[in-house]
Amino acid sequence: MIAAAGLAGAPAMAQGAYPERPIRVIVPFAAGSASDIVGRIVLEKMADDLGHRFVVENQAGASGNLGTAAVARAEPDGYTILVSASGPLAVNQSLFPRIGYDPLADFEPISLIATLPNVIVVNADQPLRSVSDLIAAAKTEPGKLHYGSIGNGSSQHLAAAYFEQVTGTRMAHIPYRVTGQLVSDLVGGQLQVSFQLIPNVLGQIQGGQLRPLAITANKRSEVLPEVPTVAEVGMIGYEAYGWFAMLAPKNTPAPIVARLHAAYMKAMSDPATRRRIVEVGAEPATSTPAELRAFMQAEARKWGDIIRANNIKPN
Repeated sequence: MIAAAGLAGAPAMAQGAYPERPIRVIVPFAAGSASDIVGRIVLEKMADDLGHRFVVENQAGASGNLGTAAVARAEPDGYTILVSASGPLAVNQSLFPRIGYDPLADFEPISLIATLPNVIVVNADQPLRSVSDLIAAAKTEPGKLHYGSIGNGSSQHLAAAYFEQVTGTRMAHIPYRVTGQLVSDLVGGQLQVSFQLIPNVLGQIQGGQLRPLAITANKRSEVLPEVPTVAEVGMIGYEAYGWFAMLAPKNTPAPIVARLHAAYMKAMSDPATRRRIVEVGAEPATSTPAELRAFMQAEARKWGDIIRANNIKPN
């Protein structure tokens, strides 16, 4: 996860001139999605500092590509910005033949917002009680264990494919269109395992219907502090999580990017804002614009390699 860092030397002209009216924010996923919820939490606090509200527009479609492309084409005046996720910003360019934008060339990074780790969960009635048990079972009977995701190329699918690649195992992938049905089948035993985003299964874990085996990030989750990380159970080097970031269209003036970054950093210094992000199962994060650009490049290389190695195609 990228460490907190400030952005020094922002030109003073941005402080008084911008913003002069509300700022439009496109979230390329449906209202109520994790990126939408986390984004709104952050934007609400940023508005206090900027003196103008943010107007969120949910433009879902094409795995986040439609809304993300809309911001790439927007006027670079600071009045249209993007809160998007790892799919549109690092994964989809390797998954789809065309996405309508270039994640690195068409945007000015502002900051990483949060990471959203996956948790490896199994049906509580399964005898699997550890990651070692899962690996052993998958190796004993290749293809017998069924895992679910919300579609080819989703963070859940990629986390599982990466797990198979690292451990030399093979499981059967069952793609779903609706998270609720996936979780229902997991609880009911039709699926044995899933590499789920924490918010999707937190209630079932707390209710004892699902057993968490490990967090697929390099630190424990604040909402599931008793669950070990994959590194703690011996999987060194394996890490898989989703993430959210804030960006502006390419050629947005540097003073405006600096102003937005400063407002974001101030928002993230508020304990109540950070706590609200944690409560929905995400981990607050910050970065400089340069750090976010480098992070996006690294993530695109990592997941592109995994997609090509496993011949993953969109649904």
